[in-house]
Amino acid sequence: MAEHRIIIDTDPGQDDAVAILLALASPEIDVLAITAVAGNVPLALTQTNARKVCELAGRPDIPVHAGCAAPLSRSLVTAEHVHGKTGLDGVELPAPTMPLQDEHGVDAILRILADAPAGTVTLCPLGPLTNIATARARDPETFARAKAIVLMGGAYFEVGNITPAAEFNIYVDPEAARDVFASGVPITVLPLDVTHKALITPPRHEAFGALPNRAGPVVASWTSFFERFDKEKYGNDGAPLHDPCVIAYLLEPTLFTTRHINVEIEVDSPLTRGMTVADWWGVTDRAPNADFAGDVDADGFFNLLHTRLARLP
Repeated sequence: MAEHRIIIDTDPGQDDAVAILLALASPEIDVLAITAVAGNVPLALTQTNARKVCELAGRPDIPVHAGCAAPLSRSLVTAEHVHGKTGLDGVELPAPTMPLQDEHGVDAILRILADAPAGTVTLCPLGPLTNIATARARDPETFARAKAIVLMGGAYFEVGNITPAAEFNIYVDPEAARDVFASGVPITVLPLDVTHKALITPPRHEAFGALPNRAGPVVASWTSFFERFDKEKYGNDGAPLHDPCVIAYLLEPTLFTTRHINVEIEVDSPLTRGMTVADWWGVTDRAPNADFAGDVDADGFFNLLHTRLARLP
């Protein structure tokens, strides 16, 4: 049995797609299902993109489920300005031939958790937390069977990337994030504080493009497309590769430095909606509820990513 049995909850997005490829290229990981959520682009595109990526990896056997099309109580905010109108702008992949599962993504999450031994399935959200929070609200007892939640979202020292105070995934559905952080399931957070140190520099980009397979040049085309936004915005020599940090943490947690702290989500203030209020310095008496990553070995991260992507078709 694989070391990690996971459900990937995602809104692809080029960096989500790279995270999916990393998981599917890693024998330590058994991807039980992919559940799509609205986020970077609307649900019709995220569920299609997830299937395209599975086929790129040669894994049409992975069940892909469409989940929630809108946040719990807000209008959907998307990020085509970063990811393009399809969410996977760059090289154009063929339309998927593998089927979309009939079962709703939230139902799939709960069914898998119910059928598996308690404490054996990890939830890996790469987008807004709508599906995850909905599953918890629908059946908290079954939800509590999850081993852990390892997610990309939030920020502390790096503040926000969609507003001055908020990271995109948390901002889109802050009520969902608040509910997930209150779930009691062990949570690890890979925030902007880490992902902004995992930059696709020109040599790293060229290494993807030079891989002698189908996946490597596709990844290079994706990173070429979305890095234009981040390089212009931040002035860095490369764009951050956010979501693969979740899968890399499962594979090699020693690449990351974390701190066990309290994290609360701001939902009421129009100025700081979606802010992850991370008690990094322990100045409150609120109980810790998450392992919050603050640093990453970027060279180790990209070495892992390059080595694993080389295994793909």
